[in-house]
Amino acid sequence: MPDFLQFEDEVVLASQSPRRKELLRFLFPDFSVRPADIDETIPLGVDPFSAAEMIASKKADATPSSGLVIACDTVVIINGEILGKPHDEADARRMLEKLSGATHDVVSGVALRYKGEKRSFSQRTSVTFCRMTDSDISAYLATGEPFDKAGAYGIQGYGSLFVEKIDGDFFNVVGLPIARLRTEIISLIKDVEV
Repeated sequence: MPDFLQFEDEVVLASQSPRRKELLRFLFPDFSVRPADIDETIPLGVDPFSAAEMIASKKADATPSSGLVIACDTVVIINGEILGKPHDEADARRMLEKLSGATHDVVSGVALRYKGEKRSFSQRTSVTFCRMTDSDISAYLATGEPFDKAGAYGIQGYGSLFVEKIDGDFFNVVGLPIARLRTEIISLIKDVEV
């Protein structure tokens, strides 16, 4: 396994997402998983494009570690509305109907904390869905895949069947902009160790 980051301190992922765990293994073969227990409610009036970064920052603050903490949150935005994880099947159907035949943005906010230094960033990717029929939506809901994902779809799974076009980082849509994360971690470590 290539060792792209030389790092001896503890690395903590403040997320229970299996997709983020899988992606972070590209950078760190060993890390701890400590999901942050925070209120992820987005206050009224918050700019939709900064909401994910705000939540990620709260997660980083709430995660104890003297090593490197990596926290992330992902939201889907369409026509200024934030689509988080669906509450139930009806909510998932409503989200998929909105996304059908339209372009939306996926924004992942990432916050890093290391030795008292903290920084955060957002990554944005545009995704266009083909038109989905009612039976397409019903069949997709029956897979169970939409229920634990922002916007009620997983681009790395059956949800890929409805993606017509993507503009930006694919892994950002999965939930962790891994190339940008690597660059930001390297920069943070250099700044801390100067």
